[in-house]
Amino acid sequence: MQIEAPPLTAVETCGAQIKLADGRWLIDGISSWWTACHGYNHEAIIDAMHKQLDDMPHIMFGGLTHEPALQLAWRLTRILPGNGTPNALQHIFFSDSGSVAIEVALKMAVQYWHNKGAPTRTRFVAFQHAYHGDTSGAMSVCDPDEGMHALFKGAIPEQIIIELPETADQLAAFDQLLTGGHKEIAGVILEPLVQGAGGMKFHSPETLSAIAECCARNDVLFIADEIATGFGRTGTMFACEQASVVPDIMCIGKALTGGTIGMAATAANEKIFSAFLSDDDKAAFMHGPTYMANPLAAAAANASLDLFEDGERLEQVERIEGALREQLEPCRNIPGIEDVRVLGAIGVVEMAEARDIDWLRQRFAEENVWVRPFGDIVYLMPPFIVGANEMTALTGAVVKIMNEWSKRTG
Repeated sequence: MQIEAPPLTAVETCGAQIKLADGRWLIDGISSWWTACHGYNHEAIIDAMHKQLDDMPHIMFGGLTHEPALQLAWRLTRILPGNGTPNALQHIFFSDSGSVAIEVALKMAVQYWHNKGAPTRTRFVAFQHAYHGDTSGAMSVCDPDEGMHALFKGAIPEQIIIELPETADQLAAFDQLLTGGHKEIAGVILEPLVQGAGGMKFHSPETLSAIAECCARNDVLFIADEIATGFGRTGTMFACEQASVVPDIMCIGKALTGGTIGMAATAANEKIFSAFLSDDDKAAFMHGPTYMANPLAAAAANASLDLFEDGERLEQVERIEGALREQLEPCRNIPGIEDVRVLGAIGVVEMAEARDIDWLRQRFAEENVWVRPFGDIVYLMPPFIVGANEMTALTGAVVKIMNEWSKRTG
């Protein structure tokens, strides 16, 4: 509060743009923290929400159910990885934010083993540069040194954080870790293909596949955090599809409702679900967010899924990927730039060191684009409906301002 620049006041949104109180329109380069995949104020989503608002904006999901949630759960099971296979993610637990979806997944994994007669399996393997949320359990599986949660060390569970295994030697060591930890390790959690808020670090589908195979071979649960990567952002509906991986548990959120209202979900396979079926109520999964399966959010999510059905969104992602690759390439020649990388509708310019982040944020706003660098990266994750001219304005601003940054700090 003492050093942060005053926030800009937003008063209106439309398409891929945000209107400020001073009358300026900013082209949104980050989709309101990666949520507004269809852009803002999409008529189909807004209409569905208006209708649901008139009918029933909310009802508790304990002892009661409702059609929007039932329909959404059914539809999700048909698009999540593994549909039609024995490992399909057929069971959906709704919550109201990504962090809570992670908490649900971690609790689910621990209780799975408890119900299976292995109560000592309570720890998780996670990876450097991981980011899974801001609640206590989620913080415990984030990078403990480079992440924003380092000061909570000792106050949250101590998990096993290792370097992401990409080489043959690293994968062998990872396999050995899982083999030796079968009495204490409940699961492995990973953001597939893109580690997001930990620095937009990419890894290959082959790495993702190898990690999942190690988990299966050692009877360790694999949890995929697709909160940021899901719903087309990496070029496929879900990142796991690119490695033909079906996790035991998957978390989704962010773009689930098209960026209109908070909602998340944790999906599990039959193996997980069946471990909670018992005549003993102590085996039940006791978790119940007040606003879980909120009908208004479910209506928005169903309308958002409608917009994915014709495949146009993934075609838009492909076009964005091409534009990002071509138009961010000049940044490679700027002194002080360490890397430029693109995957789907994600473009990242990595600085050799983090410098003048506040200045960068101010300059982007002055150029009438909404881009929020953090750490050592400037990144773009625009709405999929972004126009060609808007896209050029975003990438042009990145190239222009990074050149200014290089001269300023060089």
